[in-house]
Amino acid sequence: MSLFTDFALLPSLQATLTEKGFGKPTDIQSHALPILLDGRSLVGVAETGSGKTLAYALPILHRLKGLENAGQPVFAERQPRAAVIVPTRELGEQVSKVFKEFTHATRLRVRTVLGGTAFPVAKKNVAGTFEILVATPGRLVQLLDRELVNLADIRVLVFDEADQMLDQGFLPDAERIVSSCPPARQLALFSATVSPAVQNLMTGLFSGVEVFRSRGSHRVVPTLTTLNRTVLNGKRFPLLKEILAAPARGGTLIFTNTRDQCDEVATELRESGHECRIYRGEMDKVKRRTNLRSFRKGEVGILISTDLAARGLDVEHVERVINYHLPREMQNYIHRVGRTARAGRRGLVINFVTERDHLLVERLGGESVPR
Repeated sequence: MSLFTDFALLPSLQATLTEKGFGKPTDIQSHALPILLDGRSLVGVAETGSGKTLAYALPILHRLKGLENAGQPVFAERQPRAAVIVPTRELGEQVSKVFKEFTHATRLRVRTVLGGTAFPVAKKNVAGTFEILVATPGRLVQLLDRELVNLADIRVLVFDEADQMLDQGFLPDAERIVSSCPPARQLALFSATVSPAVQNLMTGLFSGVEVFRSRGSHRVVPTLTTLNRTVLNGKRFPLLKEILAAPARGGTLIFTNTRDQCDEVATELRESGHECRIYRGEMDKVKRRTNLRSFRKGEVGILISTDLAARGLDVEHVERVINYHLPREMQNYIHRVGRTARAGRRGLVINFVTERDHLLVERLGGESVPR
């Protein structure tokens, strides 16, 4: 399918797609939409920024609104008909936002129960009747244990960013959630990479399901420019100052490998007159969310993070990613650089390269720039 209008979506969804300027589907959307609209289960492996959320959101909205139009609305309280499982609160909020862009026409209700929020808030969010639930696995299992939510009417169950979720040890929770749904439910799993944990889930719960791998899976997108800069004598910060002296039209996301490195870079930047924010683990969650919001709104142009920000975050204006310290694993690299050059936009990644990084850099390619 070359256009969204080629899909047999409800007129209300087509109208919103047109209003939002969505004309041509991405690779993963072109392949996933027909399968999911047909009611079949799917595993989709596609690079970050490829539009995976819309690939499953549209079929869910189409199916659930179709049931309502056929005289089968939701009557039971705390009993959604679709659930999307995400690894982090931030991704859950983004997924909910994508759904809600289409609910003004469909009038379907989206609720979230996400880790990092108070349990009474989660309990309140699943009160009453609603159609779609977006949840982190641990929080959803808590609600299931206390019988505060019922998955007996689930028609579609989606695992988004499954590699991050399962790498964090959520496989038992995932299995518990699946077992709480009816046997006839439709399943979808989306991931940027296939880690051993994801492969185990594919072999078990998703055995026999159609698997689609986009042309760009396990690779960076073609709109991303990569520059490799050599670090001499361990002196990274002078190189960073040189790069930041060239203004960027969008935001700059700087990655380090540890929380201490993150704090050190932030301190050095502030001392040199660069305003920045930190986004990492082991910090106050309210402060972390405030920092992300400031960066997302463009109030500050630099965000420094560990791999916590590497997966799932969608900040449209990120123009430049700097790997101040390169990760050890290729999968982490793919997720980091996926924060820019999203949805067809152009982006730049700059890697700080030392001698111990050469094996990874050889696999990455890109242009090497002398110091």
